Amino acid sequence: MSGEKDQVRLQQMMAPDLRPETYVYCTFQDHCLPVDLSPICTFRESEGLTAIVERSQAVQAKVPYIFEAKLITLTVHSSLEAIGFLAMISSALAKAGIPCNAVAAFHHDHLFIPVNRADDAFSLLETLSQSSAPAVI
Repeated sequence: MSGEKDQVRLQQMMAPDLRPETYVYCTFQDHCLPVDLSPICTFRESEGLTAIVERSQAVQAKVPYIFEAKLITLTVHSSLEAIGFLAMISSALAKAGIPCNAVAAFHHDHLFIPVNRADDAFSLLETLSQSSAPAVI
């Protein structure tokens, strides 16, 4: 299955899931991940390897980190070719003054939200998903 593309259906079926763990961003200029880290996500940039890991792992490994965040997964199976879905989500969060770092994976979209705004973001996303009107970008 290639995933849902229709923005209104995506909005109504997004079913956000707020994870209890706290995640952080780490970077490794040598592009080498320490063996005691098990990231939820990595991305290779010219400046180094970015790893998103549970904060407890970073603390235990004594690895510097930034941006303590909660993870909200939009559990609808969204297509990687869906047009405007993440733009709608990030715009709604921005209007509420909530920062968001989005990661689109094969099956779902994942949002890293600052710890102190995660509950607000989750409530906003639940309200959007229960609305019959499409969110305006």
